[in-house]
This record gives sequence, C-alpha cells and structure tokens, in this order.
Amino acid sequence: MALVTIKPSRIDIAIANEIADHTNPELEETAEALTWGADEHVLLALAAAGWLYARKRPAEERRAANHILVVSLVTAILPHILKSAFDQIRPDRLTIRGHRRGIPFSGRAHDAFPSGHAVHMGALASAAGLLPPPRRRLVRFIAAALSLTRIGLLAHWASDVVAGFTLGIAIERILRPWTLATQSTKPTGRRPSHD
Repeated sequence: MALVTIKPSRIDIAIANEIADHTNPELEETAEALTWGADEHVLLALAAAGWLYARKRPAEERRAANHILVVSLVTAILPHILKSAFDQIRPDRLTIRGHRRGIPFSGRAHDAFPSGHAVHMGALASAAGLLPPPRRRLVRFIAAALSLTRIGLLAHWASDVVAGFTLGIAIERILRPWTLATQSTKPTGRRPSHD
C-alpha cells in the first residue's frame, strides 16, 4: 500500500491532453518500439554483457564496466521501491480519446511516479560525461529522446519523467566516486617523503 498519493499538475494534464488529442497509431507504435531502449531488462542485459567483455580489458575499462553495471542495478531496483511508496495514476488510464488514437495501456495503473525508464536514462546521460564530447552528446540526445517516449505513450506524466531523469543523474553521480575509484598503487618499499 502506497504511503503518498501524488496528483498530476495542471501542466502535466495539459501536456497529456495535447498528446491524446494529436497522436495517431503510427506515432504510438514507434514510441512503443523505441521505449524498449530504456527498459531495465534490456539495459541490465547490456550492462552485464559489457561487464563480462571488460573483464579482459585494461583496468580503466573494467572500472567503467563495473560502474555501469552497479548504476544499472541500482536504477533497476530503486524505482520499484519508490513506486511502492508513491501512488500516482498513469495518464493513459484517464483518457478515452487517446486510446482511440492508438495510445496503449502501460504497466500497473498506479505506478506512474517516478518513471523507471527515465531513471535509467538520466543515469546513462550522466555517465556519458565520461565519454569524449561527440559521443557524450549523442548518448545524451538518445537518453532524452527515449525518456520522452514515456510521455508520448502517456505511460507517465511529464513531471514523472523529469523527476526520474533527475534521480538517475543523482544516482550516477553519487555512485561514481566508489565505482570509478582507482586502485591504490602497490608500495614501492621506499619511505614516503615529508616535504
């Protein structure tokens, strides 16, 4: 049983109504296919595969793979915990005209807050800061676009996606010092200097 009920804001409702009024089955099918790119099962499988691949790679790549795997695990677990504490009805449960225009039903009706997909994408966008600028921008663009599919499908209110994306950024940044810490160097046998 949820501890806190969250009501959508007027802006959330206005955005959802605009989507319901102007979408079509083709847009919804495209968004439904794209949203799989932010699904926790897909991301965990990719993170695990990357982690296994990195085992025989240089230490820096192993640390990055460890970081991505830990962040992926935390961002897969935390939204489920939060959804059990927060009760918010999904926008797709509140529209009839949207379903006539192709909007599907998504997940559990009262699990809108926060968007788990957006949590994953926020963490990915934050972790992209470790990449060179051209790849960083590409990853961040993809992460934002995949998060927006959740709004387009009316699976989440816009505020759910913003909150989830922000939470993902925070999780990645909090974990970064531990998961990317370098190993201390081996002692050389020399006494440290005290200059």
